[in-house]
Amino acid sequence: MTKLSITFGIVLILLGLISYFGISSESITALIPAFLGAPLLVLGWIGLSEKYRKHSMHSAAVLMLIGFAGTISGLIKFFRMIGGETFERPSAITIQAIMAVLCLIFLVLAVKSFIDARRKKSE
Repeated sequence: MTKLSITFGIVLILLGLISYFGISSESITALIPAFLGAPLLVLGWIGLSEKYRKHSMHSAAVLMLIGFAGTISGLIKFFRMIGGETFERPSAITIQAIMAVLCLIFLVLAVKSFIDARRKKSE
């Protein structure tokens, strides 16, 4: 999970930078994925140490849960947009939807990893 945290952190940072510099540099909110990706990257790096792995990965999961909760509305709007509804800033909604999916994927993989670790520990 540590390497996955680092990878997802880099992807979120890139998503934020692309959305800010490539799509909408008028608002700092375009960098929100990067603001979430940077701590995830740091938590992944901290988790490389066996001593801190459990705490850093649980913190990363909580961070991704917060990220998903904050972007779920963008995901819902994205599906409404696909259905034909028009919105003022479709690119921002698309970025939110991508971020929501990334956070959810990470969260599912983290929970699966925690369950697998618990099973392995009890055997």
